[in-house]
Amino acid sequence: MPGAEEEHVNGKTTTTDTVRLGLVIGALGVVFGDIGTSPIYTLQTVFSPSDPHPVPVSADNVFGVVSLIFWSVMIIVTVTYVLLAMRADNDGEGGIMALITQLRRVREPSGRRTALVLAGLGIFGAALFFGDSMITPAISVLSAVEGLKLVSDDLDAWIVPITAVIIIGLFLVQRRGTAAVGRAFGPVMIAWFGVVGACGIAGIAGHPEILKALSPTYAIGFMAGHFGIAFFALAAIVLSVTGAEALYADMGHFGRRAITRGWLFLVLPACVLSYLGQGALILEDPANVSSPFFLLVPSWGRLPMVVLATAATVIASQAVITGAYSVAAQAAQLGYLPRLRIAHTSETERGQIYVPWINWLLLVSVLTLVFAFRSSTALAFAFGMAVTGTITITTLLFFYVARTRWGTPGWLLGAGAAVLLTVDLLFVAANLTKLVHGAWLPLLIGLTAFTIMTTWQRGRRIVTAERERREGPLPEFIEGLHETPVQRVPGTAVFLNRGGRTAPLALRANAEHNHVRHEQVVILSLETEPVPRVPADERVSVADLGHAHDGIVFVTARYGYMETPDVPGALALLDPAQTEGRLRLDEASYFLSKIELQRGPEPTMAAWRKRLFIATSYITADAAEYFGLPRDRTVIMGSHVDV
Repeated sequence: MPGAEEEHVNGKTTTTDTVRLGLVIGALGVVFGDIGTSPIYTLQTVFSPSDPHPVPVSADNVFGVVSLIFWSVMIIVTVTYVLLAMRADNDGEGGIMALITQLRRVREPSGRRTALVLAGLGIFGAALFFGDSMITPAISVLSAVEGLKLVSDDLDAWIVPITAVIIIGLFLVQRRGTAAVGRAFGPVMIAWFGVVGACGIAGIAGHPEILKALSPTYAIGFMAGHFGIAFFALAAIVLSVTGAEALYADMGHFGRRAITRGWLFLVLPACVLSYLGQGALILEDPANVSSPFFLLVPSWGRLPMVVLATAATVIASQAVITGAYSVAAQAAQLGYLPRLRIAHTSETERGQIYVPWINWLLLVSVLTLVFAFRSSTALAFAFGMAVTGTITITTLLFFYVARTRWGTPGWLLGAGAAVLLTVDLLFVAANLTKLVHGAWLPLLIGLTAFTIMTTWQRGRRIVTAERERREGPLPEFIEGLHETPVQRVPGTAVFLNRGGRTAPLALRANAEHNHVRHEQVVILSLETEPVPRVPADERVSVADLGHAHDGIVFVTARYGYMETPDVPGALALLDPAQTEGRLRLDEASYFLSKIELQRGPEPTMAAWRKRLFIATSYITADAAEYFGLPRDRTVIMGSHVDV
C-alpha cells in the first residue's frame, strides 16, 4: 500500500501531497495514540513513593531519569522500530505475525529448526500482545481521568466509576466500526501533541538547565554511578516506549514513510519536550512529582486538559483494541485459533475489522483490571512486562529475518543485536523485579493465550489427520464414481474440503448413502497463504481430476491471512471453460462437513489439553457465515471425531 505515488510531469516530479498528508494524519490518529499518551504517567510512576523500589527525588536523579527516558525512546522506538524493524515487512504488512510468516518460509534444513523455535517464541510475543491490549485501555483512561484530582479533591471518588463508564462506552461502539470516528482521530491527536509540546516548552523555560539531560553522559552516569536505583527505575522508564510495537504492527495501513514522518516531525519532539518540561518542573519543586504532567498546565487549563487527555487515551485504547482484533484474525488464519466471526466495518479499509468474541473478552478483562488495581500507578507495575517481552521478541526475530532474508554479514548483525538486545534484556530484567507487584499478570495472560494457541494448533493437526483417514483419497473416490455410476440430479453442488488429497465427507455420504450426485460438482479447497493478501488474478485455480466432461471439478481458492474468505465471490471468478460450463451459482447448494469433537482413549494429547481443545472449539464461528455462504442453500452433514 503504502505511500503515495509520484507523477513525473514535464521533467519535474510532483507528489500527491494531499494523499501523503492524509496518510500522516491518519497515522497520527491510529498509530501513535499509545506512545503519545505515555508522558501522562511515566515520570510520575518513576518517582512514585508507592513503587516498591522508588527513585529518590534529587537533581542528579532527575537529570539521569530524563536522560534515560530520552535515550530509551531513541534506541527502542527510533532505531529498533522506525529505522530497522519497519524495513522487515511482509508485502507491506508489519508486526510479529508478519515476522512469523517470514520465518515459516525458511526452507534450509539447517535453519528450519531454529526458525520453528523462533516462530514459537513469536507466537508467545503475539500472546503477550493480548495482555497489552487488556492493560492499555485500563491504564491509559485511568491516568487521564486521574487528572480530576487536581481540579477538585471531591472528584477523587469518581475516578474509577467515570473510567468504567468511558471504557464500557468505548467497547459498545466497536461494532459500529472506526471509520466515522477515525476521521476525527488525526486532528485530535495533532491538537494533543501541539498542547503537550507547548506545555513542555513552558516548563523548560522555567528551568532551561534540564536540556543538559539530552546528553547521553547523564544516562550513562546515572546507570554507572547509581546502578541500584537506575536498574529498578527501568521498570517504570519502559512506560515511555509503550505503543512502540504499534508503529510496526500498523505499518500496512499507512506505510513506513507516513509513520516515520509522523514520528520524527511531531510525535518524538512533542514527547521529548513534555518529558523535559516535567523534569524541569520537578527540579523547581520536588512536590510536583505527584502529577508533573498536569501540573505543567496552568490551573485554568487543567479541566480542558483532562478532557483532551481522556480523548487521547481513548484513541490510544482504540488502536490497541483494533490491534487485538487483527492479531486474533491473523492467528486464526494461520491455524493458531479457531475460526472467529469477523465483521468488516469499512468498505474502503480492509484492516478495519470487528471480532465480537475478542471485543467482549477485552471488555470484561479491562473492567476487571480497573476495579482490581484502581490507579494507573498500580497498573504500571504490570504494564511494563508485556511491553518489554514483546519488544525483545520482535528484536530477536528481526535480526534472524534480516540474516536469512537479506544476507547481511553476521558480524554486523551480531554487533547490532548485542547492543539492542542488551538494552531490551535490561528492561525485561528490571520488570521481573516487579513480578510480585503485578508483572505476573501479563505473563499469566500471555502464557494462557500461548497455551490455548499451541493446543489448538496441535489438536487441529490431530483432527485433520483423522478426518483425512475417514475421507479417503480423492482420486480413488472419483474412480469409484465412474466404475459404479450413481444417479445424477440437476443442479450445482459445492463441497468445501480441506486440501485436494481426500474426498469431502459430505460428497462421500451423498454417493454412498443417498446414491446421487449433482450434474455440476465443485470440490473447493480454501488455502491461507503466508502473505497478507492474495491478488484477484491469483485467487482461484482449477486442477484436473483425470476425467473430462464428468461435471466434477476441483477448485483451489487462495486467501491471505488478513482476508476473510468469500466462497461465492471466488467461484464467480472462474472461467466457464475451466468448469465444463458456467456454474449456476444463483441456485447452487453448498455442502459443509461438520466435525463434532469428543475425548478419545488414544494418548494424542494430555487429558487437560484435550479438554481445553474441545472447550476452545465452542467459540468457532458459524462456517456458513464465515465463508459467506447463503444459509438457505447450505447443507451441513456431521460426524464424530475422537481427539
